[in-house]
Amino acid sequence: MEQNTLPVLWSLHIGVIIVNIIHNTSDYHPKVLRFLNVAFDGTGDCLIAGDHQGNIYVFDLHGNRFNLVQRTAQACTALAFNLRRKSEFLVALADYSIKCFDTVTKELVSWMRGHESSVFSISVHASGKYAITTSSDTAQLWDLDTFQRKRKLNIRQSVGIQKVFFLPLSNTILSCFKDNSIFAWECDTLFCKYQLPAPPESSSILYKVFAVTRDGRILAAGGKSNHLHLWCLEARQLFRIIQMPTKVRAIRHLEFLPDSFDAGSNQVLGVLSQDGIMRFINIQTCKLLFEIGSLDEGISSSAISPHGRYIASIMENGSLNIYSVQALTQEINKPPPPLVKVIEDLPKNKLSSSDLKMKVTSGRVQQPAKSRESKMQTRILKQDLTGDFESKKNELPDGLNKKRLQILLKGYGEYPTKYRMFIWRSLLQLPENHTAFSTLIDKGTHVAFLNLQKKYPIKSRKLLRVLQRTLSALAHWSVIFSDTPYLPLLAFPFVKLFQNNQLICFEVIATLIINWCQHWFEYFPNPPINILSMIENVLAFHDKELLQHFIDHDITSQLYAWPLLETVFSEVLTREEWLKLFDNIFSNHPSFLLMTVVAYNICSRTPLLSCNLKDDFEFFFHHRNNLDINVVIRQVYHLMETTPTDIHPDSMLNVFVALTKGQYPVFNQYPKFIVDYQTQERERIRNDELDYLRERQTVEDMQAKVDQQRVEDEAWYQKQELLRKAEETRREMLLQEEEKMIQQRQRLAAVKRELKVKEMHLQDAARRRFLKLQQDQQEMELRRLDDEIGRKVYMRDREIAATARDLEMRQLELESQKRLYEKNLTENQEAVAKEMRADADAYRRKVDLEEHMFHKLIEAGETQSQKTQKWKEAEGKEFRLRSAKKASALSDASRKWFLKQEINAAVEHAENPCHKEEPRFQNEQDSSCLPRTSQLNDSSEMDPSTQISLNRRAVEWDTTGQNLIKKVRNLRQRLTARARHRCQTPHLLAA
Repeated sequence: MEQNTLPVLWSLHIGVIIVNIIHNTSDYHPKVLRFLNVAFDGTGDCLIAGDHQGNIYVFDLHGNRFNLVQRTAQACTALAFNLRRKSEFLVALADYSIKCFDTVTKELVSWMRGHESSVFSISVHASGKYAITTSSDTAQLWDLDTFQRKRKLNIRQSVGIQKVFFLPLSNTILSCFKDNSIFAWECDTLFCKYQLPAPPESSSILYKVFAVTRDGRILAAGGKSNHLHLWCLEARQLFRIIQMPTKVRAIRHLEFLPDSFDAGSNQVLGVLSQDGIMRFINIQTCKLLFEIGSLDEGISSSAISPHGRYIASIMENGSLNIYSVQALTQEINKPPPPLVKVIEDLPKNKLSSSDLKMKVTSGRVQQPAKSRESKMQTRILKQDLTGDFESKKNELPDGLNKKRLQILLKGYGEYPTKYRMFIWRSLLQLPENHTAFSTLIDKGTHVAFLNLQKKYPIKSRKLLRVLQRTLSALAHWSVIFSDTPYLPLLAFPFVKLFQNNQLICFEVIATLIINWCQHWFEYFPNPPINILSMIENVLAFHDKELLQHFIDHDITSQLYAWPLLETVFSEVLTREEWLKLFDNIFSNHPSFLLMTVVAYNICSRTPLLSCNLKDDFEFFFHHRNNLDINVVIRQVYHLMETTPTDIHPDSMLNVFVALTKGQYPVFNQYPKFIVDYQTQERERIRNDELDYLRERQTVEDMQAKVDQQRVEDEAWYQKQELLRKAEETRREMLLQEEEKMIQQRQRLAAVKRELKVKEMHLQDAARRRFLKLQQDQQEMELRRLDDEIGRKVYMRDREIAATARDLEMRQLELESQKRLYEKNLTENQEAVAKEMRADADAYRRKVDLEEHMFHKLIEAGETQSQKTQKWKEAEGKEFRLRSAKKASALSDASRKWFLKQEINAAVEHAENPCHKEEPRFQNEQDSSCLPRTSQLNDSSEMDPSTQISLNRRAVEWDTTGQNLIKKVRNLRQRLTARARHRCQTPHLLAA
């Protein structure tokens, strides 16, 4: 479907309008695409429609779907869908060309050119072989097998063409011109057959639109008037003028409504007027039947399906309406009217226009006014009193008459399709016993038909279920039908026909068995030999040669007659042929069925006489053959009339008997003892079969388990094998993928190398540019650093000079402090010496006194030892004093020397800051050791107290000197760091 790109809206209605189709675009602001033309196919269940953008759609009314089959990109001006190839259609386009497309393949079949103006009409021959396309200046005849132009109708410019078309079911072409001239041409030779005379002057109109009945006998013409002219093409004269209502001022379209009862002589004419309303009238009674359209929703154009079920109308708003004719009128659904009517003879003299005029009425039919000059002769059918009993006998339910139906059947060969079931129910007088049928159905499926699907595998489950229920109901009705092997064959065509109404299906089959299957079961279970003998006798009378041929080849009636009877001809006839045959069978005596068997053999005598093998005969009577069923039916009626009474089956068969109402009759026309015996035997066999089936089921279950285990094992092995193969396949795929990956990696590595080389080149170029930029920046920075170094050297020189001055001042201070310390030390030493001398003198005096006293008391030896001890103590004190002096002298010498070294190193570093710093204190200890030793040697003679005081002074001096040394070292480290930074900066710039 193309519904997404070009949406078509379907609006379903339960009433008159079946479908309302609106074609909208899928844009943001949708707009309606107007339909311009519509045409039905030959079946009437499909139609095509084209819009003003050139989109051609096919609508399947039976399948309730649509399909976009072609986009022509230009508006279509005419359509035709009734070609010989059912899937092809013709479309006339705005560029004056005609194209043929296929609805299935959606391909262009042919392209025909030749018109110089827009084509507004396409008429197709009944055979579908030829087509006529009409424009305002010419009409062209095309051969649709070769799509070549055969003939062209050229006219004078002053006379335009209104329409050129084929008459239905004939080889006549009718051409209608704008000057009201109408000609009939022979299709093959294009010989002019006749010309219609001019219409009466009193009702002369310019014809614009035309319509012809299906039998091609009546032509309806109209134009800008409310008058309709009806022409009899056989008599070639105007026989009626119909005056439409006063609302009608102009007629835009005419089309006859087909009907199955009129055999092509259509009686209902659709008239589309200027107000957009299409009125359907009966051209005989001039009665308005129904109308479609309205002033608000007017109709632009219409098309009627060939079978008369649907009307497709293009509305003035561009939409498409599909109407149901059956819902539009009730008269169409009524049974056909009686065939007996008053017949009026047409006068021989010429009628005037006033005699022909009839007005269309919606109520009582208005008859034509009779003139004084011409009196109609009327034939009145008198009532036959002697036929009352026969007429009552022929009366059927629902107001039908069997005799009239037989006359209708002989005239048309079959009943109308939409009334066939209604007529059959009336002919068979079905009682419709719902309660009795429900009782049979409630008994369930009969045992004999439990496995029906095994013997008769039917695809449709619904059809199989209906067949099973119907056969079960027949078996419950009469026991013999459970053992009748051909009952499914006999019932199947009726089940398929009445599958939606099982009650009617059952009663039709039961009526068929009671009446048309009389004496069939007397020789049960064998075929009905008595019935077959009747057929053989009739065949012997009418065609001895054929019967002798059967005898010569050992072909009995069980082969050439019984297969046709047990299948009721369903195997050898198509659906339509079978329905037509049973229209005649149900309308006649039950012997008609037997005569049909004889007629079928006689009509097939030529192929049967050529058969020599038994298999050929069997094939012939079990398959469809090339045989006209109408010929067979005519032959049956001939046999019914010409067969002698002594061998005629109707003398041996009873007349039709309908089923009784309320309860179905008892059917026991069969040998009961045989059926009972068979029933008992069948029951015994069924029980044995059930035992056998149970045992077999047990064995089958065990076998099924074994088979299932084997299948599972086999499936497991197969699965393992598949897994192994899958694993190998995956491994191969992985290897292939790895190989591909390696190749891709190699290619990627090559690409990376190329990119790396390019990147290196780019980086090298960028590095060079960056180095140049950096060199420029470093040069600028170097100049700035030079300026900064010069400024810092200047500042350093000032700081060194200031430091040197500070050091000189400090040295002067230290020297002054030294002199002060020396002065104080000398004074202290002198004071100590004085104290020591005073103590020594006192002590000596004391000792002298004590010695003097001791000498007196102690011997002279002891005095000597005391003197020695005192002398040693004095020597010790003197030694300690000298040591303290030496230590003080050594400390002063060390501080002087270290201060001198630091000053020299600072001066040297200031003069040459880039030279490597040399160790400065490597000989400090050595240089300070000598003076200290000498000082120690010099102060060895100091007393202990003096030594202690000197040591305290030395410690304070050392602390002050160490602080001074730390400050000098910090200064030297800052100067060294600045000098190093200055020395390293040129190297960084060079790098």
